[in-house]
Amino acid sequence: MDKLFFMNDYGEGAHPLVMQRLMETNLEHTCGYGMDAYSLRAADVIRKKIGKPDAAVHMMTGGTSANMIALAAFMRPYEAVVAAASGHINVHETGAVEASGHKVLPAESRDGKVLPEGVRAVCALHTDEHMVHPRVLYISQATEVGTVYSLNELKALREVCDECGLILFVDGARLGSALMSRECDMTLADLANLADCFYIGGTKNGLLFGEAMVIVNPALQKDFRYMIKNRGGMMAKGRLCGVMFLAALEHDDYFAWARHANAMADIIRAGMERGGVPFFQRTTTNQVFPIVTLEQEKALAERFAFERWGLLDGGRVAIRFVTSWATTEADAAALAAALEAMRA
Repeated sequence: MDKLFFMNDYGEGAHPLVMQRLMETNLEHTCGYGMDAYSLRAADVIRKKIGKPDAAVHMMTGGTSANMIALAAFMRPYEAVVAAASGHINVHETGAVEASGHKVLPAESRDGKVLPEGVRAVCALHTDEHMVHPRVLYISQATEVGTVYSLNELKALREVCDECGLILFVDGARLGSALMSRECDMTLADLANLADCFYIGGTKNGLLFGEAMVIVNPALQKDFRYMIKNRGGMMAKGRLCGVMFLAALEHDDYFAWARHANAMADIIRAGMERGGVPFFQRTTTNQVFPIVTLEQEKALAERFAFERWGLLDGGRVAIRFVTSWATTEADAAALAAALEAMRA
């Protein structure tokens, strides 16, 4: 029997609507490198949704390349990026940012979220030309551990960025899930008003691949396409991203898919609650983090595909379940029932 899949939110192909649009346009001839009509229309849709007619929008291949290319473009060789110790660029991107010549400076965080006082402390430590100069604050929405920044938290980080002369860059690989979280009190337009640059993740929310980079700050827009090309991120068949983002965003299907993923995660969380299974991290997005024993982990692994997050003391382990647009209610209910049964 095949295992039920909760390993990640990009293991499937793409939402049928996206595949339909790709097939409908498959034999059309367009120019390359993201200058086709579909990519330009998708960019216009994004600009309209965020209320920023002058924002620059670029279609990127994936999260790691988006992070590396943007950060390399925004910083001088002696500058560095501040992030949570758990931030994706610090732990899950194989030194991609460092390979571009820029240090990642870990800042104090809580529940995966960078704290303003942590940013100030990092900046206060780097005082002269014998040290790297902090230039960018990197955060993820949602975070690496599935938590969500509130509007006030984001405003506080904007304030410290202005105070310390930092660019605010938001990794939006799971932005759909964050915005559709029941605890989220911000909109896409709010994010655009506070961040200098962010991206809308497609890879983890129904597209075959792709992230839509939105550069709001005009000072960061110049020559960005040169950097995309220089770092190997410019797709000859860029129109594929344009078609997919247009399909996902034109009628807000993107947000419906993310809302569904969150709802499936809620089913799993409810099963944990009924079974008395403790949480490694409380979340309201599409990532769920139970704490189980090694024996329970082994039993769950017979029926479900998931990721081990980390070993804990006392013979316990933190594991991660991730839901997606494709997760069925039946699969989520089966996992919830298995977790609930742990009480017995």
